[in-house]
Amino acid sequence: MGIPQPAYYIFKCEQSAPPGMPKPSCVTPQTQDLFQYLAQKLMQEGVMGTVQPIRTSCMNRCQSGPVMLVEPGHTMYAGLTKEKIDKIVQDHILGGNVVEEFVIDSEMWDEPISPADMKKQMGM
Repeated sequence: MGIPQPAYYIFKCEQSAPPGMPKPSCVTPQTQDLFQYLAQKLMQEGVMGTVQPIRTSCMNRCQSGPVMLVEPGHTMYAGLTKEKIDKIVQDHILGGNVVEEFVIDSEMWDEPISPADMKKQMGM
């Protein structure tokens, strides 16, 4: 029997903008420990092996940060705090129910577009 695949991947934006940049950043002095908090929460729940937290660079949703993407399901959570992470882990990861009130606004996270359609939009 092989090693099972993770049931979930959680991609947490870990991008920090240099001081003086006009756009917000997912990692600030106030939010720099959220990835570690997420990982510790998954360990405490005993699910680290089946839920894989992954540090990512910018996911281009800076205005809504800090953000993380849960796969499968293509669910983007925005405005993360430790309290929101607790509820997301409990309700979504352990319970299977998306926490709708923390999902990014549809204007910032609309339906996916195929690479072929993107090329058409770009006139290529």
